[in-house]
Amino acid sequence: MSTREWLSDALYGAGWGTVKRLPEPVAVRLGRTVADLAWKQRGKGVQRLEANYARVVPDADPARLAELSRAGMRSYLRYWMESFRLPAWSAERVRAGVAVEDIHHLTDGMAAGKGVVLALPHLANWDLAGAWVTTELGIPFTTVAERLKPETLYDRFVAYREGLGMEVLPHSGGSAFGTLARRLRDGGLVCLVADRDLSSSGVEVDFFGETARMPAGPALLAQHTGALLLPVTLWYDDSPVMRGRVHPPVEVPRSGTRAEKTSVMTQALADAFATGIADHPEDWHMLQRLWLEDLDPAREPEKDREGTP
Repeated sequence: MSTREWLSDALYGAGWGTVKRLPEPVAVRLGRTVADLAWKQRGKGVQRLEANYARVVPDADPARLAELSRAGMRSYLRYWMESFRLPAWSAERVRAGVAVEDIHHLTDGMAAGKGVVLALPHLANWDLAGAWVTTELGIPFTTVAERLKPETLYDRFVAYREGLGMEVLPHSGGSAFGTLARRLRDGGLVCLVADRDLSSSGVEVDFFGETARMPAGPALLAQHTGALLLPVTLWYDDSPVMRGRVHPPVEVPRSGTRAEKTSVMTQALADAFATGIADHPEDWHMLQRLWLEDLDPAREPEKDREGTP
């Protein structure tokens, strides 16, 4: 383990060990303080966040982009403060912390018994949303996690998410797709963060007027299993409550090859994601390169590791 990897593991361990014990107002202030300090440093992640916002809000001048990136870092640190504290939250606190519109798309889909795939972007706090699904709705689900270095850090994230009621599979390796498909054929729920491709085989989509690449997995799972594919977007408002919306189902096209159907469905997901991101850009925690124009062709996309696991 390198010194950098050891330090990352130690810092995350300290976060889960210390922040969860803080009174909530103290944790909120700490998160905002850390966010403002990071924003003032203008590091690589903040610069990338601001560059991404420039595509989402193309008419924003430099002052507006700076305002957005500061708000974005505060939202990002709110995610971390909540995530560090989630293992200590009561079921009542989790239930009170989330309000979701059009949840009937999910509950009706689960009642139909064909399985449901929820696909969402890096908006607000997807871990809190998952905890709410298992706590409020009583629906267990399966997800995947990016393999992080060091392995001990990956193990921390897996243990954390499993503690919230999720079944977690590693992203790397071909076995994850088969397991996800089996869960769906059994009528289960699969939740996938799907606005950034971690491979070199994603689907090209038009995203805010430029080409990006997003994972094919959600569309392929829906085609292979007959499961319902539902986009989800999340956002924060001025209250302690995180809000969300379950969008209408993405239909499987009646004609076309598998690749053509996957392209159409992934574009539909991208369009739903764009709607939520445009409404709440400061809650989109994309501190990495996303659009093809920004990607260095000499590197594999998955090696660009800044940002959120």
